Amino acid sequence: MADSKRLLAGLGNPGDQYSRTRHNIGFDVIDALADRAGCRVNKQKFNAAYTGAHMGLQEILLVKPLSYMNRSGIPIQKLAAYFKINIADIIVVHDDMDLAFGTIKIVQGRGHGGHKGIRSIIDAFGQKDFVRVRVGIGRPGSDRSVTGHVLGKYTPDEQACLDQVTDDACDACLSILEKGVVKAMNLVNSSN
Repeated sequence: MADSKRLLAGLGNPGDQYSRTRHNIGFDVIDALADRAGCRVNKQKFNAAYTGAHMGLQEILLVKPLSYMNRSGIPIQKLAAYFKINIADIIVVHDDMDLAFGTIKIVQGRGHGGHKGIRSIIDAFGQKDFVRVRVGIGRPGSDRSVTGHVLGKYTPDEQACLDQVTDDACDACLSILEKGVVKAMNLVNSSN
């Protein structure tokens, strides 16, 4: 894996109204990784914000698609093609209602599980061999719609531990880069 180029994309929606919502946890993780690398996600191409960063011996492209969640696949596919990055070298960070809030899971080559952003990526590439870092946001209570939940702001209790959740997701991404997918899965998935 040394000296390889990887693409690390976080899913979310552009615009201030979506900032710090559950659906945008992928964007938050990308921004946190950029902070760790001492850079900013401030370039644009193919309807995506991105920047290059070095993490360990690897050159990483940090990406936030700006096409809205349900159409995330095309900007990621175009950037991957432009920078000659294989699908197996792509890591996608996204929210996941099937996991309790704050739970992190790493998977590879799985179906979209109903997540429209992931479905868009699978459709754009015609395959699903990328790595995913699933960040749990929990399910809505009975009084709230799914849309209201994912696009809603965090509760005070969630907000209180959001920085830790973001750090844990960043650590999961770095574990994939440094140790490989299988070792990272064993480490991260068993720690939940």
